[in-house]
Amino acid sequence: MTILVADDEEGVRKFLVTVLANAGYEVVEAANGREAVEAIRSRRVDLLITDLVMPEQEGIETILALRKSSASLKIVAISGAFEGRYLNAAASLGADATILKPVSPHDLLSTVREVLAP
Repeated sequence: MTILVADDEEGVRKFLVTVLANAGYEVVEAANGREAVEAIRSRRVDLLITDLVMPEQEGIETILALRKSSASLKIVAISGAFEGRYLNAAASLGADATILKPVSPHDLLSTVREVLAP
């Protein structure tokens, strides 16, 4: 399974990548939504984990774009901005699951397993 992690905060992105890679997933990184969409167009990705507040292209915009072009892609939205208030919007616009930052390894892996379950 290939997971794409899109987060503009390098430390957060590296933490998520490390947790997922240690759990056996192939992980690809993007620093914003635009890079995430480009990566998904160029390779097979099973799951996108995206922050919601990022420069260049925010997570909500990314979710909307990918729901139109990659309807089967699984999406997990993460955010800590405004106490996570954007997470409800992300869920209503197509995210399969949401996680409030800060993200624990346990919450991350259990959510990923749940979303990717057949």
